[in-house]
Order: sequence, then structure tokens, then C-alpha cells
Amino acid sequence: MQHVERELTEHVKLCDAKGQLNPNAIGYAKKPLVECNLKGNFMRKKKWNYWCVFGDEIVFSATICHLDYAAVCFVYFLNYETQRFFEKTVMVPYSRNLRLSDSVLDNSLFHNSEISVHSIYEEGKTRLAVTIPDFDGEKLHAALTIAHPAEMESLNVVIPWNRQTFQFTSKHHALPTNGTVQIGPKRYEFDEMDSFSVLDYGRGVWPRTAVWNWAMASQHSLGKVIGLNFGGKWTDGTGMTENAFFVNGRMTKISEDVIFLYDAEDFKKPWLIHTKLTDDVKLTFTPFYERVSKSDARLVKSEVHQLFGYYNGYVRYADGKKLKIHQLLGSAEEHYAKW
Repeated sequence: MQHVERELTEHVKLCDAKGQLNPNAIGYAKKPLVECNLKGNFMRKKKWNYWCVFGDEIVFSATICHLDYAAVCFVYFLNYETQRFFEKTVMVPYSRNLRLSDSVLDNSLFHNSEISVHSIYEEGKTRLAVTIPDFDGEKLHAALTIAHPAEMESLNVVIPWNRQTFQFTSKHHALPTNGTVQIGPKRYEFDEMDSFSVLDYGRGVWPRTAVWNWAMASQHSLGKVIGLNFGGKWTDGTGMTENAFFVNGRMTKISEDVIFLYDAEDFKKPWLIHTKLTDDVKLTFTPFYERVSKSDARLVKSEVHQLFGYYNGYVRYADGKKLKIHQLLGSAEEHYAKW
């Protein structure tokens, strides 16, 4: 008998008046209905907006993260064919040049002399602008327009470890994207027919240490636009998951935990990702590039192994039919954080 998660259908506040988890917020929704009214819990509140854009030639990513006592902004790109990769990270004590909103699609920004990331939402579109004067010795400027079609569903889940520690995650997949990323003289074009953005919006109160897996993809495949989102470790045992897949904007929620099998001594070996008890998810992920990001500051220690590669296998609809997954470009990661 499958456990069934509660679906939220009305707007709800994440926290109560004391800054603890509001029990009425526990569940999942197909729209971002949760208002992230975090307060108190100094040092433990974590907020981030992570954008990842899959284009024809490159994957481009920009993140703004607020750890309560420091702001972190990082931008990276990977050229699939040449495997040229570069990442720039800036960490600063909390400053006024940072904005992360309580609602998923509201504006966000980070700005200092090294990196500027602005995300402006209006009339169903996000305009993402990124400027870095020195990005691997060259100037980077990105100007992307990301569509949020009204009929598209998203994955919105409140993960309840307990009343004091909890997380709201909002994952938006396969968002059609137009625009350019220019690095020095090289200009990369993005066209909404085959370029898709993923938004990972997170707000919560976290324990001092955490580890998680995250697998995702957003691509055209076999005549459909498919998005995958699977999480492991961090949600296990909470009664909620961040597991779902999307076909042409419609979400199928998977309430079962997903197991990630991979070699932590060699992350570039194939990964197996499958549901714990059934065969509703059966995927092999074959990496072609490993991004490693490590930080060891006084208060923050993290290690990320994010792999880019291809998914093959299948996922199963609620009616039992299988959706074939064939050479679907995406990423999978292991992330350890002490923050």
C-alpha cells in the first residue's frame, strides 16, 4: 500500500508566529502556494535561488544563497563538447546588496564589484541578467528571458524534520528560455524551442550538517518535453519526498523514497536511481563531466560533486504506463553541507 502525501490547494504560511513550522504547510502543491515567512532561528535559516539553464552548446547556472550570516553567489558554465568549465564564487558577510524574497517568483538580486545577478519577474517571465567583469580572464554577460507558462505545474514540497527544522523546496522544470550568454568574444544563443531552465527555490531552517542527493533533467525527448526531479537522503523518513516527473508541463508526483546508488570513490561511474519498494522509477545516469565545488570557511564547510550526463530507463505514470527515458541530458549530485 503506497503512502499518499497531502496535496495543498490553498495559500499557506510556512511558519507560525514563533517561527516554527506551521503544521498546515506540510504537504505538496502543483503551484507555489507556500509563503516563506521565516523569522528568528538566527544562523539556521537558509535561503537560495538556483538557476540552471540547459542550452544547445552549454549549461549555464547562477545562484544566490543567504546562509543567515553570509551571502554566497556563484556562477558556472560548461561547454558540453569541449568540456571547458569555469566557476566563480563570492562569499561576503551579509550585506544590503542582496535580496531573496518570501515568494517563489518575486525578484531577487545580488550585487557587488565581482558578480551581479538580477532576477526580475513580470507578466509571466523572469529576466535573468548576470554580469561578471572577470570570469576566467574574460567578461561574462548573460541576458536570458525565462517563460513561466500559466498552465505549467511545478513541484512544491514542505519537508518536516520537526517543528524547529524544516524546508520548503520549489522546483520548476522545463521553462522555455531565450537569450544569450557572452563570455569574452564567444556568444552562446538560447532558443525556447530547445533551451530549458530549472529553478530550485529553497527556504528553511536547517540542522548544522546535512547531506543530500538531487537528480534532475529538463529536455525535449521523443516528441515530449520531459522534466525529472528526484531527491535522496535528506527527505528519507519524513513522510514527504521531492520526487516527481513532468511531461509537457503536467506533473506526476511520486510519494515513494528514491535510492541513489553510486561510487563515492569515482562519481563518474554510472549511477542507478530507483524507487525503494517498487519499480516505478528505474533509471541509469551516465556522467560525462564532474563539477567539484569545495569550501572550508570558518562557519561554512561544503563539498559538492555534481555530475552532468544522460538518463536512460523509465518512470511510471499513476495509471501504470511507463514513460521511456532515452538519453535525457541532466545532472545528479551529492552535496554535503556544514553550515
